[in-house]
Amino acid sequence: MSVLDEVPTEPVTVANDARGRVAELHAIREQVRRGPSDRATEAQKAKGKLTARERIELLLDEGSFNEVEPLRRHRATGFGLEAKRPYTDGVITGWGTVHGRTVFVYAHDFRIFGGALGEAHATKIHKIMDMAISAGAPLVSLNDGAGARIQEGVSALAGYGGIFQRNTRASGVIPQISVMLGPCAGGAAYSPALTDFVFMVRETSQMFITGPDVVQAVTGEKISQNGLGGADVHSEVSGVSHFAYDDEQTCIEEVRYLLSMLPQNNRENPPPTPTADPADRRSEVLLDLVPADGNRPYDMHKVIEELVDDGDYLEIHERWARNIIVALARLDGQVVGIVANQPQHLAGVLDIEASEKAARFVQLCDAFNIPLVTLLDVPGFLPGVDQEHGGIIRHGAKLLYAYCNATVPRISLILRKAYGGAYIVMDSQSIGADLTYAWPTNEIAVMGAEGAANVIFRKQIAEADDPEAMRTAMVKEYKSELMHPYYAAERGLVDDVIDPVETREVLIRSLAMLRTKHADLPSRKHGNPPQ
Repeated sequence: MSVLDEVPTEPVTVANDARGRVAELHAIREQVRRGPSDRATEAQKAKGKLTARERIELLLDEGSFNEVEPLRRHRATGFGLEAKRPYTDGVITGWGTVHGRTVFVYAHDFRIFGGALGEAHATKIHKIMDMAISAGAPLVSLNDGAGARIQEGVSALAGYGGIFQRNTRASGVIPQISVMLGPCAGGAAYSPALTDFVFMVRETSQMFITGPDVVQAVTGEKISQNGLGGADVHSEVSGVSHFAYDDEQTCIEEVRYLLSMLPQNNRENPPPTPTADPADRRSEVLLDLVPADGNRPYDMHKVIEELVDDGDYLEIHERWARNIIVALARLDGQVVGIVANQPQHLAGVLDIEASEKAARFVQLCDAFNIPLVTLLDVPGFLPGVDQEHGGIIRHGAKLLYAYCNATVPRISLILRKAYGGAYIVMDSQSIGADLTYAWPTNEIAVMGAEGAANVIFRKQIAEADDPEAMRTAMVKEYKSELMHPYYAAERGLVDDVIDPVETREVLIRSLAMLRTKHADLPSRKHGNPPQ
């Protein structure tokens, strides 16, 4: 017997007066609150998962949830559906507050039809998405569903089309966050892919277009659900998931934290937060964190910690494309987006994945009025046949396009190396950075001194009695002529060379000045970014 067979489909008969009708209402509400049955709830708990209502309670401020259409029931017939018409139809929708600000939410209830989407189910989601767009408030989806409701056929598929259309219409207008708390297979996976952020929970959430059984039948490859589309796979390999956590409670708490750093919509700025961290705090530690020797690695995370308020920031895509860091943080209480090369991984080079990761983040910040601070220490683009054949030109251009298209305040800081096209792409002054600073350890050039000397002085080195001594002398000459710390500043390509210990103060003063920046793009329907 299905757990749904235990669900009463009609309310209990009561006295036909006002008190009786109110009693009937309260009885129905209690039935809606409990869900289909205790057995269904126990089955959900046995999988280590919370119920949909428990998840909503964790997400929203206590007592703030207002449910929409809790009494909705499907009208489908056939395959026994007419005998199973539970309230909510397997999705809970409504609005509440997070840190006092309005947030809309929908949560699949896996206890009802496995959270599968039918026509009524989809209509409820469409309605709450329309409400979120109209109200100009973030939308959070708590996903735990088995895909389309097969018994309802094409009507269920059309429901997904309506969700995708609204995801796209809301893109760049309100923040959209997908929290994966169970399976998400087939076409259903495209809705999270259209949103701004995807959260996943290890062991309990999976995303894939075709499941392990289909993969094995078609390709012969045998793989588990988590191996195919689990949280670690999507946060480390595919880049589909921005965040991965071990449990639902931590995951949802981090969603609340993320929301605290985002504006309600594209017409507002992110909310400021008072801080006790002095704006003019000096960071002597920075003098020792970054080695002057360009071949020595260091951890860019430590630089970011020194610069931002209280050393606190939220890194996005932490485990994917680790040669670049993207994060949300605060400087003097104001939210900023940070893009930084990471010398500890692949020497901080730009490659296909790093370009895509940074480009999407730059677009997000520009859409939601978040100023950008770019920290450069980049030796160039990653060379290799795989990179060229994989389309590094096309993918690298995504980052270039994103920066050139961004109208938010943009500040770049060159810590050390900034070579070749990668220097230009990483928000150089020539592509529109509002202010460009550099540390005295900066090296801005077409390429490293060794490579440049080998090209420029190839003939002299080859003809020298001591080629190595000649090469060393030519490298030294190239550095002294074209790579000294003030070369770019002398030509106006860097606004100032600053003392590293004063970096936080310089950034905060500059961002304060740029807060009223206004820039218009040419009138157009939309651009055609590289794909």
